[in-house]
Amino acid sequence: MYAFIEGQVCEKAGGQLVLLAGGVGYLLNCSMNTLQAAPALGETMRCHTYLAVREDAMELYGFATREEKSMFLSLTSISGVGAKMALALLGSMPLRDLNLAILLGDVNALSRAPGIGKKTAQRIALELKDKISQADVNAVGGGSAAPVAAMAVTDNVAEALEALVALGYTPNEARSALSQVKDQAEKPEDLIRLALRSMAGM
Repeated sequence: MYAFIEGQVCEKAGGQLVLLAGGVGYLLNCSMNTLQAAPALGETMRCHTYLAVREDAMELYGFATREEKSMFLSLTSISGVGAKMALALLGSMPLRDLNLAILLGDVNALSRAPGIGKKTAQRIALELKDKISQADVNAVGGGSAAPVAAMAVTDNVAEALEALVALGYTPNEARSALSQVKDQAEKPEDLIRLALRSMAGM
């Protein structure tokens, strides 16, 4: 119903953002990443939106980027993952890292989000990994909340994944191997070497 709302930021707290547009204050449920991306009170912001209609309520959700909205819709399409859980996961890490965690099947990273257990994290990784491409990871910036070191590690893992696929391994094989060794090295060449040894059973 609403593609986006552009208006003056009136409030931002407690997982919610209020935008004043056309004399109407729109209450948007947001992730922590969107709240952090919001400008100061009184300034203008455009939020991409999704209206959830249930029998007992109508709730509006706001996102700083189209990519975050797309991920929210993908997450909530999974059985057992509701809007609150999706927002918690979106706010637990930069979107680029979330894409990569799903791509690699990194259940530990996914289950660090509040309310996300191991079984739910496994289901998210299983159902979405084929919908996430390397291009999706590369297209999303690290976000202001991501430490530089974490962004570098993310880039290195992505580079190693590309290299392993280029060597003839399937994306699933490469993801599985890298998920086991990604904490043991930082440089792409070291990650590739460790992943190759892992797949060789050494």
